[in-house]
Amino acid sequence: MNMTANEEQDLRLEMLNMLLTTPHRELGKVAALHAEVLDCDPLFYGHLAAWYQRNGSVRDHMEVFVGNLLTSPRQDHRGAGFVMLQRLAPYQVVRVIDYMKLEREKVPRSARTAVTRYLRHREADDARFDRAALRQRKALKRLYATLHIKPSARADAILFKNKPPAGSLAAKLKKIARTTSPTKQALLIAEYRIPFTIAVGAIRQMTPPVLIALIDAMTQQELINNLRTIERYGAFESDAVKKLVRSKLVIEPRANKRVAAMKIKVAAEAVDAIDEQTAARLDQIANKQLEAKGRIRRATALLVDKSSSMESAIHIGKRLAAMLSAVTDAPLFVWAFDSMPYPIEANSPELAGWEAAFDGIRANGVTSVGAPLEAMRLRGQYVEQIIVVTDEGENTAPYFKDAYASYCRTMGVSPEVVLIKVGDASGYTQRSLEEARVNVSVFSFEGDYYSLPNLIPMLTSPSRLELLLEVMSCRLPVRR
Repeated sequence: MNMTANEEQDLRLEMLNMLLTTPHRELGKVAALHAEVLDCDPLFYGHLAAWYQRNGSVRDHMEVFVGNLLTSPRQDHRGAGFVMLQRLAPYQVVRVIDYMKLEREKVPRSARTAVTRYLRHREADDARFDRAALRQRKALKRLYATLHIKPSARADAILFKNKPPAGSLAAKLKKIARTTSPTKQALLIAEYRIPFTIAVGAIRQMTPPVLIALIDAMTQQELINNLRTIERYGAFESDAVKKLVRSKLVIEPRANKRVAAMKIKVAAEAVDAIDEQTAARLDQIANKQLEAKGRIRRATALLVDKSSSMESAIHIGKRLAAMLSAVTDAPLFVWAFDSMPYPIEANSPELAGWEAAFDGIRANGVTSVGAPLEAMRLRGQYVEQIIVVTDEGENTAPYFKDAYASYCRTMGVSPEVVLIKVGDASGYTQRSLEEARVNVSVFSFEGDYYSLPNLIPMLTSPSRLELLLEVMSCRLPVRR
């Protein structure tokens, strides 16, 4: 495919925009653009894959990157894919294999070797294998069977013969299931540290000692993922259990890459009985995860559409405002708008503070996306990037394209624009900005709040070019 330099750069930026979306396990939705970038600019694609594994949080894209690297004609790609596959969970490796079969129509010998190495490495560590076998039994069985890899004798006994050897985690779980005393079950759960999602199906009666034993055996990630479940069992009705929960929510010096920031915030909101101290701890952990993605050092404006039928935009705006507040070292201006701009200021940077700040903002009225930008010009609010949450249904002046041109002339700056499209977006605002040669990035929001932190790397770079240079500086992992 012959392309001009501008078209190639546009394709790279389009790829960066696509990484903001979540395919929800329908990998075919993103396969075409991945394949196009791989074909047109394989050097950039390899570095982008390495960069995304470090900085990205949408697992679907990570799996597509690995599948494409493993099937690439380039040796350095295949080596990088080999290394990157070793870092995935078993169910993700299964999805990589399925992707290669369906979209790439091949599973090369090197990919089979990578999976064999993956399985042998886990077989060599009994404790690690046992936990994987309990949590992802079906995935492991599929890997052995699909690629015709012979399991070790121990793996065969646990996965295929259902005769786990004495001392294995599976054998210990069977012992717990046979135990009739809840107190004894609690002691065994504490001793063996059985994962919550596995143990909960084996226990006979959920007593406070059993619940405490389950929570004590949880990792921080498991606890966050299962807050709603333990609430149903009365976890937040006991001071002792609440204290234990808080003790498990440790704020680490460095962020845990396995814990998703927005998942923490969503999980906390889903629990009705959560106390203020625990909620505050969860918020601190979430902010730590967000900070790991970078700090925003450019003055930023967040413009939130509150015109008719834009309830979803208001809800997203609250979350974005809280997320940006946690990671910005520069001024942040937040406005809601219909045909009139509404300045929004929070008394605290947490989500609760922004919920209160947006109180009274209702979705109604016509749409002037340019109204808040014109208000910023009149107030002298200087920004270098603008985030707009809207369906692009502009029907009232000032229109965003015109207000943008006026803002640039008055303030002496050309802010980059990020459009977060919600609902049935018309595309009008995006087209008008592109026709005016405004640097605009697009994120089509489809209801997955966990994908919002992917915006942060885009907002922390001084420019899109510098973000591309950062990607190119990320080395591919090398197979040893």
